Amino acid sequence: MPVTIIHSDTLSAEQHQHISQALGNTPQVCGAHFRVEHAPISEDALQALRASCALDINTLPEGFNPQEVRLLISDMDSTLISIECVDEIADFMGVKPEVAAITEAAMRGELDFAASLQNRVSLLTGLDVSALQRVYDERLTLNPGAELLMSGLKQQHIKCALVSGGFSYFTDRLKSRLNLDFTLANVLAEADNKLLGRVDGAIVDAEVKATYLQQLCEKLEISPQQVIAMGDGANDLKMLGVAGLGVAYHAKPAVSAQADVAIQYRGLDAVLDFLV
Repeated sequence: MPVTIIHSDTLSAEQHQHISQALGNTPQVCGAHFRVEHAPISEDALQALRASCALDINTLPEGFNPQEVRLLISDMDSTLISIECVDEIADFMGVKPEVAAITEAAMRGELDFAASLQNRVSLLTGLDVSALQRVYDERLTLNPGAELLMSGLKQQHIKCALVSGGFSYFTDRLKSRLNLDFTLANVLAEADNKLLGRVDGAIVDAEVKATYLQQLCEKLEISPQQVIAMGDGANDLKMLGVAGLGVAYHAKPAVSAQADVAIQYRGLDAVLDFLV
């Protein structure tokens, strides 16, 4: 029987009644959220229920076992953190509108990711590398619930990986700040304290993200079914599809439509509801 999670610690009388009627059973308190076992309903009906209650409501996919999760792998930009780092770097070069437009199109899946990244990075040629530290210090903020999510994972002995089509300058610092276990991202080429307008090595695109998940599974001797993957853009879809649970976090509509579950209202700590 399907299990549906309502990501809220309180429900109004109206919400409670609406959910009970739609799912044919009464929501039960489970820690900081509610759960309902019920007969199958269509995705359209579930989406209508989310919209009418203005709540994150997700049905766990068949075969996913919360007790067996051993790894969470997350995208960085606009998922773990609130910004797109490349856009903010571009602001110091005076080309943010141009770069941001390319980023937005790429995240919707309208552009080839690798080519779009090369295009954006080329516009940063000659920028002093000190701009990267300024972005980290002045503009990079964690999305709500990030630290609660990380502490919750540690308590359950679940490893955490950060994989990004952005830049290692930021993933390295977040690894230290949040005590992450693994990171992978693009390396910005530089010389004489100036950006060279390219990345060193292979670009971390959708295929690389999915492969990295599988490599970590081999390293940890687990199966992809024991992984939760989280992201917001089109370049995360392959990774989300490989994992036992693919989470779209405040994502583009096409990503939310294809992911197993979606968080649109709550913060990152809502992901912990999937582990109870």
